[in-house]
Amino acid sequence: MLRDSIRAATHFAFSRSGGPGGQNVNKTSTKVDARVALADLAGLTLSELERARTLLAARIVNDEVCVVSSEERYQLENRERALLRLEMLISSAARLPKRRIPTRPTGSSVKRRHRAKENRSTIKSARKTPDSED
Repeated sequence: MLRDSIRAATHFAFSRSGGPGGQNVNKTSTKVDARVALADLAGLTLSELERARTLLAARIVNDEVCVVSSEERYQLENRERALLRLEMLISSAARLPKRRIPTRPTGSSVKRRHRAKENRSTIKSARKTPDSED
C-alpha cells in the first residue's frame, strides 16, 4: 500500500547529466530528480510520519523528500532506481524500532568479567616497584 502511494504521489523532473552514455549525455535528459510530499502519502500513521520527517530531514525540502538518480544510461532505468530509493528511504525511516527487552547477564559472564578484572589487577600490581607504598 505504501509503495503504491509513493508511486502515485511522486513528481519527476529530468535534466542532462554526466556519467555513462558517451556523447549521448550531451543531448538527452537522463538524470531523474524524484520528489514526493510526505503529506500526500497514505498508509503512514502520525508517529511514522514524524519519525520519517526527523530521520530524513537532510533530504526534505518544502516537505518533499528528494532523490536524484543518474547512474544509468536511460531515463526509464534512472526513474525506476529513484522510485526504489524513495520507497526504501521512506519505509525504513518510518519503521518504528522494536522495543528493547532488558536482560540480565548470565552468571558465567559475570564470573568471566570478574576473572578478567582480577587478571588485569595482578598484571598492573606486578608493574609497581617494590619500594613504592600505594
